[in-house]
Amino acid sequence: MNVTEEGIMRIRTVLRHAVHMLTAFVLMASGSTVRAMENGNTVREIPFSSIEGVRIGNAQDDVAKTGVTVLCFPAGAKAGVDISGGGPASRETPVLNPTKENIGIHAIVLSGGSAYGLAAADGVMQCLEEHDIGFDTGFARVPLVVQSCIFDLSYGSAKVRPDKKMGYDACLDALNKGKAISGSVGAGTGATVGKLCGMGQSMKSGIGYHAVQIGELKVGAVVVLNALGDVYSVETGQKIAGLMNRERTSFQDSVAELYRISKPADLFNRTNTTVGAIVTNGNFDKAELTTIAGQTRNAFARAIKPVGTLADGDTIYASSCGKPVQADVNMAGTLAAEVMAKAIEKAIIASRMDDKKYLSHCLGLVSK
Repeated sequence: MNVTEEGIMRIRTVLRHAVHMLTAFVLMASGSTVRAMENGNTVREIPFSSIEGVRIGNAQDDVAKTGVTVLCFPAGAKAGVDISGGGPASRETPVLNPTKENIGIHAIVLSGGSAYGLAAADGVMQCLEEHDIGFDTGFARVPLVVQSCIFDLSYGSAKVRPDKKMGYDACLDALNKGKAISGSVGAGTGATVGKLCGMGQSMKSGIGYHAVQIGELKVGAVVVLNALGDVYSVETGQKIAGLMNRERTSFQDSVAELYRISKPADLFNRTNTTVGAIVTNGNFDKAELTTIAGQTRNAFARAIKPVGTLADGDTIYASSCGKPVQADVNMAGTLAAEVMAKAIEKAIIASRMDDKKYLSHCLGLVSK
């Protein structure tokens, strides 16, 4: 091929401009990174306990496989809620409506026991009152306690549920600075996933925590993962828990199984609920926290399939506590979804157990 001198010059000019543009892009990118680091805007993982203004406590019955987790806010916290499932078991969630009085709450209770587990909040209220936590009405201290429960009556024992004493013990553990532990702990003691075809093809799950900091903003997530569907790692896209085949040698696809249902059906008697909470030091009002809770629901959609069905009672709280810092609500909501997705993954990883041991606690199995 005959290349003229003029053609060679044009090629050199194009290459020179390309090198200049690439160099400028690299310099801008590195400059942005440096500025982000200088401003403290890189995301880093932190212990959940480093979020000021909230304390975590747990209590459980390791034989009956049920429990309670309490997020206690001794100085109070602003809060919002998003309820997306069709069968929630909850207490006092209407007080979090942005149109209601903005007086805050003192505890979020997550528990097993389905609707029976709502009794645990009575013990939490008693414990808070004894420690002089609540709104002073002039006649008595009245703590505001919200609660959501999972259905765990098909695992362990259906007759033993969280009660007033268990709620009291979990709250006392929180006030004594209990630990945020992922796994089969507290409300996650009886959590399971992948139940579309019954407990015999399901897997163990639990409670998961994850927290990060970007600049001065801290965002933490806690989730009690008790889903109908399968669970995926958002980072890798790989299924990490869910519906097993009958031999329990490999996964089945819950979505594909759901598509086989051509007529209205009762999806395993509404025995599924994923409940969780976002805790942040961001200075947000009740309406903004409700928005953050709604944005956090994206984590459920990314990590759980299917999700938000009438067989679920999915609920997410979002709370603001501690020394408030200014932050953008859209950024915080986006970050909250990322943090919640990681908490979901940790709930699975920390709860894995031997198949034989797991199945020995599952109720309603048909003997072969």
